[in-house]
Amino acid sequence: MSTAPDTEAGSVSGTGTASGPEGGVEGQQKLPLLALLALATAVFVTSLTETLPAGLLPAISNDLHVSESATGQTVTVYAIGTALTAIPLTAATAGWRRKRLLLTAMGGFALANTVTAVSSHYGLTMAARFVAGVAAGLAWALLAGYARRMAPGHLQGRAIAIAMAGIPLALSLGVPAGTFLGKVTDWRVAFLAMTALTVVLLLWIVAAVPDYPGQERGEQPKMLHALRVPGVTPVLFVTLVFVLAHTILYAYIASFLDDLGMSDNTDLVLLVFGATSLASIWIVGAQIHHRLRVLTVTSTLLVAVAAALLAVLADHTALVYLAAVLWGLGWGGVPTLLQTAAGDAGGDHADAAQAMLVTLWNVAMAAGGIIGGILLDLIGSDSFPWTVLLLLLPVLAVVLSARSHGFPAGRSAV
Repeated sequence: MSTAPDTEAGSVSGTGTASGPEGGVEGQQKLPLLALLALATAVFVTSLTETLPAGLLPAISNDLHVSESATGQTVTVYAIGTALTAIPLTAATAGWRRKRLLLTAMGGFALANTVTAVSSHYGLTMAARFVAGVAAGLAWALLAGYARRMAPGHLQGRAIAIAMAGIPLALSLGVPAGTFLGKVTDWRVAFLAMTALTVVLLLWIVAAVPDYPGQERGEQPKMLHALRVPGVTPVLFVTLVFVLAHTILYAYIASFLDDLGMSDNTDLVLLVFGATSLASIWIVGAQIHHRLRVLTVTSTLLVAVAAALLAVLADHTALVYLAAVLWGLGWGGVPTLLQTAAGDAGGDHADAAQAMLVTLWNVAMAAGGIIGGILLDLIGSDSFPWTVLLLLLPVLAVVLSARSHGFPAGRSAV
């Protein structure tokens, strides 16, 4: 799930602004909102495509004549497609022009969602979902870096925050809306609506998003070299464990609330989470240029406090909603923080660092679904918040220890 602060030839000057005549931001002092909103819509499409089946499992399983647990693997195979292909495809397409690559990735979503909508065979549906995951690997290894290249140095964090706003919108509004559409019409209509949105987005990208060159052959990303760069490994570790902790709870939040007797409140709890996630993105976008470390520590603590409330005081409905507020405030800005940290730490190997971040993000999502299911069967849903707390302890320790590289006390735009 993420992207790279591009370091391709001719793209970044020493002051952090793009140089050259091709869509550069040299001398530009404001954000190109129309182009950034197109990227936010691309993020929305990728996030919603991944999670949409979760709200439509009974209908999909009935049509495909498989169990709901088998249908649930349509989410897992998406994450696997991204995890397996993000690094090799990022390396293979490093020389492509950025706009061509973005259009290719979004075209992949249009194709995959269309096939998913018309398929009556489980195998074909799973293949389409895998293709969607591959397209996500391309997109996530591109989008944040694309946003950075559009902005002057002092606004790069804000540009990434705008682009990443598509994530909480997809989770808090897109999934409930898609579920509602699937229920009042047919689940296939929800996927066809995703195709229609993607076609509109393709035209939007052609019209409004600037183009940038890819990397020269000698400058293309070397994945293993990035691991030797100080700060990259701590950021990747935090990504893996933080996303794992979040996914274990989020993927089974409906089961958790159902066990609390709050099954009728699931949509509202998710709406509260999504709204506060948007607020978090705004705060992070405004402050990330100088406070990346403080914001990362604060985000970790907020999610930990939310998990503690759910672990100890979940029998109080008001405190569950308070936990959703804190969870959203803590989590909403995390994609922006981690992508920015990976890009800053990676330096000349930023693309490689971002590709590995994408891979580990999706590994964590797939693992979170599997581990959460095991915990649910063996212990019960009340184990989720305790597991989140346990996982966040090493996250906090690594963020605090990576003071010189990874999550530095002082930050300037790359």
